[in-house]
Amino acid sequence: MNWLTNYVKPKLSAVLRRSDTPDNLWHKCDGCGHLIFFKEYVANLSVCAKCGHHGRIGPVDRFDMLFDDKKYQRISNPPVKDDPLKFRDKKKYPDRLKEARARTGDQDALQAAFGRLGGALAVIAVQNFFFMAGSMGVAVGDAFIGAVNTALEKNAPFIIFTSAGGARMQEGILSLMQMPRTTVAIGMLHEAGLPYIVVLTDPTTGGVTASYAMLGDIQLAEPGALIGFAGPRVIESTIREKLPEGFQRSEYLFDHGMLDMVVHRRDLRDTLVRILSLVSRDGAPPKLRARAAG
Repeated sequence: MNWLTNYVKPKLSAVLRRSDTPDNLWHKCDGCGHLIFFKEYVANLSVCAKCGHHGRIGPVDRFDMLFDDKKYQRISNPPVKDDPLKFRDKKKYPDRLKEARARTGDQDALQAAFGRLGGALAVIAVQNFFFMAGSMGVAVGDAFIGAVNTALEKNAPFIIFTSAGGARMQEGILSLMQMPRTTVAIGMLHEAGLPYIVVLTDPTTGGVTASYAMLGDIQLAEPGALIGFAGPRVIESTIREKLPEGFQRSEYLFDHGMLDMVVHRRDLRDTLVRILSLVSRDGAPPKLRARAAG
């Protein structure tokens, strides 16, 4: 046993040690549990080829997927105070921010850029669920307003991809104040006659849903996205009734008139290009142009 334990086992461990196998060789689908070769998963835009589950993706992937020739210019986010309320739970809020920034490479949960989309200039903002669940705080509100100001300056439509667990609890009332601030910014787009297009992705919940996520001139969503204020389990436990099948999923909301379209990720770019070409044909208000386009 000594020979096996002291010699053979270490040799096998050295040959088969975990570090020799890349951590991202395979991806397990969150929808069906199917194992997918990671390179194939990425090549398929992070969509499961078996069940069609749309995985969460970050701003860089979105920008590369949408802008012509992957050429765009990032919009710098205004600096904000990191911990205005000196909040602490199991960890200090600055420590959570530091971890999220190291993991994502971004300063906060919303990033924006401008460039050409189908030849037309557009400003695109993306909420990153990987940054503290895409939660909305002062930095997100300032980034949203900064992106709107860029759209106004360049006379360009504004497109946002939402993905959030809601307001950021570590910023308390300051987080909730971003709801009216972003609503006022959307009003500025309307006054300028610029289209405001929302693409809801999984999940979009809480204060984000209660504000800028549901105020688009045109409302799109990816398949299977969870969209709502409170989650289904919270609602069920509150009303003590069984919710309908697929409740709060994008297909359910489309069937009940809350969305204009549910669009597969592979078709999103072409759909947005087509929408921009329609809403920019004349001077009619964006909502009327969208409805006229059918």
